[in-house]
Amino acid sequence: MNVVIALVFFVIGTIAGYFATRLISSTSQNQRKLVDQAHKSEAALDQYKLDVAEHLANSANLLDQMNNTCQTAMKQMQESTELLQQATSAEVEGMPFFSVETQQQLAQTAALRHQKRTTQTDENITEPPLDYSDNPSGLFADQKQKVTTVD
Repeated sequence: MNVVIALVFFVIGTIAGYFATRLISSTSQNQRKLVDQAHKSEAALDQYKLDVAEHLANSANLLDQMNNTCQTAMKQMQESTELLQQATSAEVEGMPFFSVETQQQLAQTAALRHQKRTTQTDENITEPPLDYSDNPSGLFADQKQKVTTVD
């Protein structure tokens, strides 16, 4: 009888051990999954931090380049302004706009154009221009037109 009781306890213990192992192993599997997800999330967060740091470094470099370019442009504008002020403040009245040769050519051309012009008197013109008709139609005459109405 002791053997039968021992066998019953053994079978009950085996069944209880089987269910306990399954319960513990499923809990440990869930914990392993959660730990893996946590590691993946931490790795993604670290990579994101690196990406953001790299982006900020690139942005700082670009802003530095832009600042240098703006400073160079401001220096050039200041130099140009100073040169322009010097040019306007210096006396340029003695300096002609055109060279001497160009002024002579302009004077010759102007003299030739004025010589070619002949004055026409209005006495010689007796005919109307060619775009006028000899027989006017009366279309544009200031006459009142009859209004026709349909009743």
